[in-house]
Amino acid sequence: MASPADFALVFVAGLVTALATGLGALPFFVVEEVSDRWNVALWGLASGIMLSASVFGLVSEGLAAGGPLRLAIGLGAGVLLVVVAHEVIEGRKVDPHQYEEASFRKLVLILGILTVHSFPEGVAIGVSFADLNFAGADGLTLLGFSVPLLAVFMTVAISIHNVPEGLAVSIPLRSMDVPPWRMVWWAVFSSLPQPIGAVLAFYFVTLAEAFLPVGFGFAAGAMIYLVLSEFIPEAIDLGVTLPRRGVPELVAGVTAGVLLMVPLAFV
Repeated sequence: MASPADFALVFVAGLVTALATGLGALPFFVVEEVSDRWNVALWGLASGIMLSASVFGLVSEGLAAGGPLRLAIGLGAGVLLVVVAHEVIEGRKVDPHQYEEASFRKLVLILGILTVHSFPEGVAIGVSFADLNFAGADGLTLLGFSVPLLAVFMTVAISIHNVPEGLAVSIPLRSMDVPPWRMVWWAVFSSLPQPIGAVLAFYFVTLAEAFLPVGFGFAAGAMIYLVLSEFIPEAIDLGVTLPRRGVPELVAGVTAGVLLMVPLAFV
């Protein structure tokens, strides 16, 4: 049975990834705007990171923990979560440039979309801590805890991935003359469901071992679907005015994200 200290560690890991979202607002302390070229590359980077984390981390662990059937059930449930969430928020896409003259209602919609997106990432963190303090599991010793390598991998991956999401939140805020420090706050706010999702997922996977492969699949399905349905289309939309429609920047970003995370997957 997991101890209160275990839950606290998982919550802190989720909180770290949420705080990383605030880094996306930092460029606006020194510049007025971020170019579309950089935006496309950053969304590509986020896509590469999340695909690598999902395939090399979650899917691989899910197969090892329970085989393809339970993993597939989890994958389907994860995709369904994102589809239903999209329906709840009116199927609106995240397009920062569309809201350069955003009303408060539209701003809340943007933040709501990104907040819904952040919950599956928290689930991925919580599931990755399933072997916390488990004897014989590969891991690192940290503050008296035996932390699974997968948990380290997922926390790093999602933290890096959150930076472009923080930038997406900050762009419309900048057009509304919101001070940079408030941009940081709103960016972090959009990811606050991550520590909550992490704790809930950790609780369920420690409650029933049979749930573990489904949990891995759930987190992977949600994140892969988000990449394919939101991140890549977002980058393509931003690259419309760039030479070759921003494809070189997108490919470079995805490649960099994959190359960045693959070594961590085999540590």
